[in-house]
Amino acid sequence: MSTHTVPHMSRMQEPAAPARPKCAPAWRASVLLLAAGAFACTLLPDQLGLLTRIFITALLVLSLDLVVGVAGLATLGHAAMFGVGAYAAGIFALKVAPEPLLGLAVGIGAGGVLAFASGAFLLRYQGFTFLMLTVAVAQIVLSLAQKARDWTGADDGLSGFSIAPLFGRFAFDLEGRVAAWYALAILVVVFYLLWRLVNSPFGLTVRGIHENRARMAALGTPIYRRLLAIYTVAGAVAGAAGALSAQTNAVVGLDSLSFALSAELLVMLILGGAGRLYGAVIGTVVFTLLHHTAASINPYHWLFVVGFLLMGVVLLPPAKVVAFLRRRMGGSR
Repeated sequence: MSTHTVPHMSRMQEPAAPARPKCAPAWRASVLLLAAGAFACTLLPDQLGLLTRIFITALLVLSLDLVVGVAGLATLGHAAMFGVGAYAAGIFALKVAPEPLLGLAVGIGAGGVLAFASGAFLLRYQGFTFLMLTVAVAQIVLSLAQKARDWTGADDGLSGFSIAPLFGRFAFDLEGRVAAWYALAILVVVFYLLWRLVNSPFGLTVRGIHENRARMAALGTPIYRRLLAIYTVAGAVAGAAGALSAQTNAVVGLDSLSFALSAELLVMLILGGAGRLYGAVIGTVVFTLLHHTAASINPYHWLFVVGFLLMGVVLLPPAKVVAFLRRRMGGSR
C-alpha cells in the first residue's frame, strides 16, 4: 500500500509550472513594433520624413482606437485633441522653452484637459447625438484657433519656433533621423502602456461597457466615470501625437483641427480593425503608403483606390478571409 501511496503523493506535491506574466504579450508586441520601425528607418534612409509621419499618425489612430474600438464611442471630432496638443507644444516652444520632452508633456496635458472638459459633457449622451456633438466641439475649437490669430497664426499657421536638441545632445537634423527615432520611441512606449491598459481590469470593464452597457450598469459599474477616464487617456495620447507633429515639422496649421483629418483617422482604424491596437498601426501603414503611392501616380484619383479598398474590407472582413483560407488549406490536405 505504501509503494503506491508514496509515488501518488509525490506527484500531487510537484510544484505547478509558473504562470506566464500577463505583460508578456505587451512586451512581444512592443518589441515587434520597435524592430519593424527600426528596420524601416535603416532600410529607407531617404524616406524618414514619411516614416515619421506614419509613426505619429499611428499614435493618433491608437488614441482613436481607445474611443471607438475599446469603448465603443463613435466620434468624428478626434482631431480636436490632436490639434490642441500641437498648438500647445508649438506655443510652448515659441514663448516658453524649446525643450522637446517638456513640450511633449504640455501637448499631453492639453489634449487630456480638452478631452476631460468636453467628455464631461459629451458622455452624458449616446449614439448619434454623441457623434454630432463631437463634431460640434471640434468645430468650436477650430473657430477659436482661427480667432486667436496672435497665438495660433490662424490661416498662416504657427511657425517661427525651433526645438532644442533631444536630451541636449541629439539635434533635429534636416534628414529627419532624430525626428524618426524620437517618434518611433514614443510610439513604442505608448503602445506598450496602452496594451497593458486595455488588458487590465479597467480596460476589460470598458470593453464590457462596449458589449453590454445595461448589464455592466446592473453589476454596479460606474459607466460614466469609466468612459470619462478612457476618453481622457485617449485625448492625452492624441495630444502627444500633436506635440510630436509640431516638434518634428516646426509648423502647426489649422488642418490639424479639421474634420477631414478626423474622417481619415476613422478610415485608417477601419482598415486595420478596431479594438485590437495593432490594427491601428496596420491601418495607418496601409492607408499612408497607399495614399503616398497612389497620389504620386495620380494625385486626382487616389481616393478611388482607397474607396475600393474600404469596400473590400467591409464586404470581406479579414477574419472571414482568414477562416476561408484555413478551410481551404485544411481541405487540400
